Formats: sequence, C-alpha cells, structure tokens
Amino acid sequence: MPRVLVAGKLHDSGLDILASEPELQLDYIEEISTASMEPYLETAEAVLLRTQELTADSVGRSPKLKVVSRHGVGYDSVDVAALNARAIPLTIVGDVNAQTVAEHAMLLLLSASRRLMSYDSATRANGDWNYRNSLSAREICGKTLLIIGFGRIGRHLARMAAAFDIKVTAYDPFLNAGPPAGVTMVADLHDGLKSADLVSLHIPKTDRPILGADEIALLNSNAVLVNTARGGAIDEQALALALSEGRLQGAGLDVFAAEPPGADNPVIQRPEVVLTPHSASMTAECAERMAMMAAKNIVDYFNGRLDPDLVVNAKQIGFDQAANGAEILDGGSA
Repeated sequence: MPRVLVAGKLHDSGLDILASEPELQLDYIEEISTASMEPYLETAEAVLLRTQELTADSVGRSPKLKVVSRHGVGYDSVDVAALNARAIPLTIVGDVNAQTVAEHAMLLLLSASRRLMSYDSATRANGDWNYRNSLSAREICGKTLLIIGFGRIGRHLARMAAAFDIKVTAYDPFLNAGPPAGVTMVADLHDGLKSADLVSLHIPKTDRPILGADEIALLNSNAVLVNTARGGAIDEQALALALSEGRLQGAGLDVFAAEPPGADNPVIQRPEVVLTPHSASMTAECAERMAMMAAKNIVDYFNGRLDPDLVVNAKQIGFDQAANGAEILDGGSA
C-alpha cells in the first residue's frame, strides 16, 4: 500500500481526493519546512510538495520514492536532476493558477500606476485629503505593456490588458507558437523596454536578474515594473535606486530574491512599490484547484493514467518551460 507524504498545509478538497483512495496511506504534516518532512522520507513513495526544497540529499533519503507532485507550476526548489537520475517524475498543476496570477499582475500594474498605497496612506493615516491634488497617479489606458515570458499567464494578462486599451508587446525567444491577434512580439529585450510604459515578468527562476541596472535604465520615468514570477529576476537594489531617483513611476512585487524580504531590502522602504507576500495564486478558489490537481496527479500516477503534459522533464528546464505554463512559480505562490 503506497505511502503518500503531504508536506505542507493542503486544502481539504485535495486531502479528500487522497483519502478517498483506499490503496493510499497518508502522512500529513502542515509545517512547510525541509526538516519537518525528513522523518517521513524513508517510507514515502509519493511526496506532495508545497514550497519547501526537495534537495538531492532528500531524494537520496527516499529509497521508495516513485513520484513527486508540486502544488504549483514552479519547481526551482526541487533538484530535478536527482529525480531524473532515478526516473522519478515531477508533476506540476498545469493551467489551474494562470488566470489567478494574471489577475494579480493586473492588480499590481493598476495599483502601482495609480500610486494606490500612497493615496490610501494619505487618506487613512494622515487625513491628508489634499493629496488628491498631487496628481501622482497615472492612467494605464493607451500605454504600452511589455510582457516578458509569453506563456499561459502572459497570455491571460494580454487579454486583460487589451480590455484597458493597452498596446501589448511580448518578449519570449523560446516561443514556438505565434502570438494571438493584437500582440506584437519583440525580438530584442532592450528594444522592448525602450518602448514600454508597463512591464510584467512571467519567466522561471534565472541565474541572474533579467532586469538589472542597465535594463531598468532603458525604461522611461513614467514606467511601472511588476514581478509575479520569481524573486531574483529583478535587481532589487537597482530598482530601489531608480525609484528613489524618480526614474520610474512605481513597481509591484509579489516575489523577492530572499523570502520573506528583510527589513534591509531597499524596496521595502519605497512608497512607490506595492508589495504582496508571494500570494499571486493564493485565492480561495485557486488554492483549492491546485490542491486537487496536485493530489490527482499522485492518484493518476499510481493508477497508470498520469497526464504526460504535467510531467517536468529536466531536459526542458529553462526559459522554454515558461511557454508551457511554468512561468509562475507557484506564482510561485503556493
């Protein structure tokens, strides 16, 4: 009878799917940490993983492991090479969080453009009704949006942006299919940044920031930069400096190079930045969908009907995986 380790708090609907399978035995630990799941690895044949790391050492401590199911679409915290060395599939939840993350990206674009947090603070704490006359808010209608990484989430965001009469451009050198009508692909990232008023990132984890000081310097002073993808994709020091010098209108960050970000992170102090705690996909509806799909992948594996489109192959890891929906990491948010 296969033992399944559920590592991290899971929506009841996902637990119900696993519990309804009489051939499965569950070990359920709500704490999200590598240490908390170590005692269960020796007997686990399947692991449903939230946001903690699954290292090569942890895989080595799991002699019976047959499948790992990620509660999300990102997998940069998993040593996929260690799994592949033993032909252990790693599954993701596919498209269930793309719409939700795109909504959050749109929220941050709007909030940062309109300087929502500053207006809220002036109204709520200071009673500064005259802040309305600062005219620091800017519209998004008629602006140009550059979507970096045009996978599932990016395509959802493009449709939303079109409803605001925004011109949509996209940069994705690994895109195989053509863009939908109304979206203009740009071949060079720097050219795209020069013409962008709004930028939204939807790429997997990178070894270095895709938007460093040089790239940020290409944006105009009214531009807004949003990241709901992965921390480290933006040079946070360079971003904070650009904001402090008035070279950007604002930014919206759901992910950070170190999570949670420390008090010494300069973007935390910038009033032009809207911050959320890696929660782009963490709505009540999406959390349930992700839990159910993550649980279903385990059940399907043991029943011999696992969808191959939801299995990560190490040879495909990289920017091209974003086109298959992995640009958020569990919008990175699960």
